[in-house]
Amino acid sequence: MKELLLNKNILTISLLIIILTASCTTLKVEQTVKSSPSFPSIEREFRGAWVATVANISWPSRKDLTTEEQKWEAINILDKLKRNNFNAVVFQARPQCDAFYKSDIEPWSYYLTGTQGKAPEPYYDPLEFWIEQAHARGMEFHVWLNPFRAHHTSGGEITDASVVKKHPDWAVKLKSGYWWLDPSKPEVQDYTLSVVQDITKRYDIDGIHFDDYFYPYPSYNNEEDFPDDASWKKYTEDGGKLSKADWRRENINRFIQRVYNGIKEIKQNVKFGLSPFGIWRPGYPESVEGFDQYEKLFADSKLWINEGWVDYWSPQLYWKINSLKQSFPILLSWWKNENLKGRHFWPGISIDRENNEVNNIEVINQIMTIRAMLPKSPGNICWSANPIINNKDLADALLNGPYKKQALVPATKWFKSQPISSPEFTMHEENDSVKILWNKKDLSKVFLWVVYFKYGNKWEYEILSSDKNSYTVPISKEYRFMNDSGVVTTKNFELKETAVTAVDRISNESIPVIKQLERQ
Repeated sequence: MKELLLNKNILTISLLIIILTASCTTLKVEQTVKSSPSFPSIEREFRGAWVATVANISWPSRKDLTTEEQKWEAINILDKLKRNNFNAVVFQARPQCDAFYKSDIEPWSYYLTGTQGKAPEPYYDPLEFWIEQAHARGMEFHVWLNPFRAHHTSGGEITDASVVKKHPDWAVKLKSGYWWLDPSKPEVQDYTLSVVQDITKRYDIDGIHFDDYFYPYPSYNNEEDFPDDASWKKYTEDGGKLSKADWRRENINRFIQRVYNGIKEIKQNVKFGLSPFGIWRPGYPESVEGFDQYEKLFADSKLWINEGWVDYWSPQLYWKINSLKQSFPILLSWWKNENLKGRHFWPGISIDRENNEVNNIEVINQIMTIRAMLPKSPGNICWSANPIINNKDLADALLNGPYKKQALVPATKWFKSQPISSPEFTMHEENDSVKILWNKKDLSKVFLWVVYFKYGNKWEYEILSSDKNSYTVPISKEYRFMNDSGVVTTKNFELKETAVTAVDRISNESIPVIKQLERQ
């Protein structure tokens, strides 16, 4: 009897050992620092979308939404951009010398609550919310400001909180109903720069962004000259020698340079981006016809990119590839040659045309043209986020086409940075999967993680936000192949190698440490 019990105990212990052994990892792991040329270079491309608040174009959809409705709409926009592998948002936080954020300089926006100066109820800071939600999805957040538009025709009543009432000597009324700040006045430039620096200092942003509005479009004043006669008279009486047009251009030139330097005084690694009208002047290049921003908006945008007064350049190239007088690739090539300081060149493209396959093909072809012509730092900004949110066919065409893989924003090499540490990681087999876990040291420097995994000879990757510290991949994966005869076959490959890298706020990636796996 004792012998029987002893044998049973031995059997029980043996079974427990087998079970415990089976539950442990069956992975043999060898670690090597990256040295193989076969290790992939992750795809890099700036994929931005403009979110317009003026006239409630993109967000919020109405001026009478509750706080929770506003938040829901913001999350819906960000979720859809993230789902379609966008990695940057360009959000209009100042459409008419007002604020979509808590400001001691300018009033709450009319487009937010329906009353200029009225805060949202229940209270929250929309800009802070958007930044937090974008970063939680691993997306850069750029604040888009209109520097001199004091009041839009759709902007409701001009209240006592408006700069138009507070500083009537700064603003002029245009024939169409707009109010505009006079860019020639030093106090106006100081005022707008103070707004830029206030946002840069108080908010965790990745960029400041201006569009094409400097001096207003002539149509805003019924094709009459901008009403700055008093400022011009003072300039000439003080001994100014420039022509009126050159004087206006010099006002804007001086302002752009001040903004670039003013941002760097606060945070050196916040990007300054500009999105001017897509044509500098008719005849540049020779085949191009159209609006003359140099003469009409007094914007010498070619000078700004020539001098490198920006970190990224996004001229609005909203024309089609086959447009003879405003050819997309011809303008793209011309601007590329003007980028003398090697800044990022991420043009603005229009995706907001007819909702059909022809438009989908045009958008994809423009993205592919940009990639071909700007291979070192590709990217673009889409006007606007709305078609991605509302046009499923277009969104699917991008996701199944050029945006199928996630991408990191190209690194900004002229920004100061310290090397970011490679995370230490471990792997554990769980059923038919491998769980990869990594440490979070130096987390203050980390914006994103990249997890790499290799099946057979094929590397893949996943980009994750900084709050994550694990990722699970299958032990084996099925791939489909098509031979020369068009016959499709499938084959399983086992997980062979993995790596985890950290990415900082200006998109520098740590050196990957590769771990090789063999199942025992």
